[in-house]
Amino acid sequence: MIAALWMIPAVLLAWGVLTYNRLVRLRNQVRAGWSDIDVQLSRRHDLVPLLVEAVRGYAGHERALLESVTTLRAQAVATDRPARLAELEGALEQALGRLFALREAYPELKASDNFLRLQADLVEVEDHLQYARRFYNGAVRAYNDGIQRFPDLLLARPFGFTAAEFYRAADQARAAPTVETAR
Repeated sequence: MIAALWMIPAVLLAWGVLTYNRLVRLRNQVRAGWSDIDVQLSRRHDLVPLLVEAVRGYAGHERALLESVTTLRAQAVATDRPARLAELEGALEQALGRLFALREAYPELKASDNFLRLQADLVEVEDHLQYARRFYNGAVRAYNDGIQRFPDLLLARPFGFTAAEFYRAADQARAAPTVETAR
């Protein structure tokens, strides 16, 4: 009988330790996923000024587009909130799409080895970024499920585990880019 009374607190303690450690692991996966996104965005942000300079050499009068890309890059570098960053990155993706579409209007840009290499590098970064976003959102889903599931939420709330934000593409990022060339 006395052994059974000691068993209840021991089981509760074991459950608490296991649950807490699982929630910490899930939270760390979210952080690691965000770090992966940050690495890929940094790679993209490093390529953007080089791309803008390559285009400026051939299509310098596309000033509004070049300034838009530069401004969006600066804003994206300055934010760390997933929801806001997703919105800015969606707008940046659209602007980069318009920038790449300029190669059709400027044959000499289309033939530039530097531009083609930068474009290929950016496509590679986009592929890695897509994977990082999926991993991050999967980690956020698992973490949020973990802190909202009963009875785990009884431990999550007092220890300050709060819901993480998903990385969501803005509505404008889903639309195909449009290009207007001034000649």
